[in-house]
Amino acid sequence: MKITLLYGGQSAEHEVSILSAFSVLNAIYYNYYEVQLVFISKDGQWIKGPLLSEKPRSEEELHLTWAKEQEAGEFTGVRIQPGEIKEEDAIVFPLLHGPNGEDGTIQGFLETINMPYVGAGVLTSACAMDKIMTKYILHTAGIPQVPYVPVLKNQWKENPKKIFEHCEGSLLYPMFVKPANMGSSVGISKAENRAELQQALEEAYKYDTRAVIEQGIEAREIEVAILGNEDVRTTAAGEIVKDVAFYDYNSKYVDNKIVMQIPAQVPDEVQEKAQEYAKTAYTMLGGSGLSRCDFFLTSKNELFLNELNTMPGFTQFSMYPSLWEKTGLQYGDLIEELIQLGMNRYKQRENFLIDVD
Repeated sequence: MKITLLYGGQSAEHEVSILSAFSVLNAIYYNYYEVQLVFISKDGQWIKGPLLSEKPRSEEELHLTWAKEQEAGEFTGVRIQPGEIKEEDAIVFPLLHGPNGEDGTIQGFLETINMPYVGAGVLTSACAMDKIMTKYILHTAGIPQVPYVPVLKNQWKENPKKIFEHCEGSLLYPMFVKPANMGSSVGISKAENRAELQQALEEAYKYDTRAVIEQGIEAREIEVAILGNEDVRTTAAGEIVKDVAFYDYNSKYVDNKIVMQIPAQVPDEVQEKAQEYAKTAYTMLGGSGLSRCDFFLTSKNELFLNELNTMPGFTQFSMYPSLWEKTGLQYGDLIEELIQLGMNRYKQRENFLIDVD
């Protein structure tokens, strides 16, 4: 069977996707699978690379170029149209983070061309990627969240003073400002006063026209990994132990200024509640395949669900595969299970379709 590994993408998480792809390629069972590389460049070109039957030697092999650069001796792939990835006996692993990858767009495309794929479906991906929509759904499910204010860019431009007064009347400083549709801490800023709040909104609006402003709280960050379709399993919670005040993009992927404590050193009832909330959120959002559920934990052991990530990072520093490894599910076995879950979901969807004959 062939795995079509789709990676790169046009979002700000392009480099994270490449790091994740390299880690996955080093764990796949090549005695069962061949891997077709399909790289999406930052300008949206789809580049079909080599068919791998063994691990790549280095991450650099994943930075594919296409025929335009052939004269420079850098030709490693061929530019294709997206629909050309369709083939029999193959499953797509869309290892894409952020917009145009994790937000339901690529999932809708794959369903349109009738290709099985790993991970959540269209609606789940779209809702979970959108922080504002996620909050509305979690509120309906009765899952606790930190206080927040959604702010549209046009609302802020029309009357910034009104927005500032509304935020300051509803929340206390510090506040965290986030683009509604972005991950890996891209575009997130901490604001200690109105001037910083303005700067933070300007930064968030570089990535989306919708932002969410959250109440900053003193809290630990714990995460639960989720796996399954109808039969949902969760790991014990792990903790992000930081040596920086704010766990931003550089802390996650560049400086690696974090330590993962697995399992998190928390009371049993906190572990149980985190797993319960994670499973409820996953079910409410219609999750399938995998997700990572992130929480804030206060000194009073209050849990607040932060977000549900439907395609968490798979890098060497990533919490998701590390959590499963601590439960006894090795990286290669995890990928194998994700592939089987994707195939099962595809077959189930096929059965739901109306037979026009």
